[in-house]
Amino acid sequence: MGIGSLDGRTCLVTGAGQGIGRAIAVEMARQGAAAVAVADLNETSAAESARLVRAAGAEAEAIGCDLRDRARIESMVARTVAGFGGLDVLVNNAGVIESAFVDRPQDRAVDTLPEEVWDAVYEVNLKAVWLTTKFAAPHLRRSTRGPSIVNLASVSGLTGFARAPVYGTTKAGVIHLTKVTAVDLAPVRCNCLCPGVIETPLARDFIAAADDRDAMERELTAPQLVPRPGRPDEVARLTCFLASDDAAFITGAAYVVDGGALAWRGVRE
Repeated sequence: MGIGSLDGRTCLVTGAGQGIGRAIAVEMARQGAAAVAVADLNETSAAESARLVRAAGAEAEAIGCDLRDRARIESMVARTVAGFGGLDVLVNNAGVIESAFVDRPQDRAVDTLPEEVWDAVYEVNLKAVWLTTKFAAPHLRRSTRGPSIVNLASVSGLTGFARAPVYGTTKAGVIHLTKVTAVDLAPVRCNCLCPGVIETPLARDFIAAADDRDAMERELTAPQLVPRPGRPDEVARLTCFLASDDAAFITGAAYVVDGGALAWRGVRE
């Protein structure tokens, strides 16, 4: 097999309607996946991602799913298995951040964040990852094509950022859940990625919510050794590698994809 080959696998990607999730779904098709279920809260976006997956060479099904709804999560997994005859790869990509619910930055600190916002971010970013894994586990255990899970965490789960208390906390939880999942579901593999600043709608919304957008963008990329935001396709290729047999000896690991931001304590001039 070539690097990142997903030859014949059936995959499910959450949050696949845009950004990193869409890039992962399309890259899976390019790397030989037989079928990709693309799930997203926005059914229109999911349908567009499914069209792109088909154009890249794989079967696809768009699934609308509210990840705060346990029954919808269970149905999402069941539809994938029923539609494609099984499940080999799960990518828990979907995530939300405080700024999606609270406009004013001063209301997003640990002591000012509304409780209902904490609950909303927690339910999507961490509880839904666990529930999706729980419902997918029996099907992954039956897979004979190198079953694996790839979770999308964040550098926010490794270090603290201002005005993102629940996002960072839940992403730290995803990193640890990845390790526990690797232990409990072995030989099903489970790894996670910790992206930094990536050109996604989530990142753009975070920047747009700042009082000074240009200053916020400079602040986000200044600690990086690679002086630019990352691209969704760069994250997608690593995701596909971890889901493939080329990564057969890798499980319980967290990969930082941040342009070197956490490699030092500096800021570029």
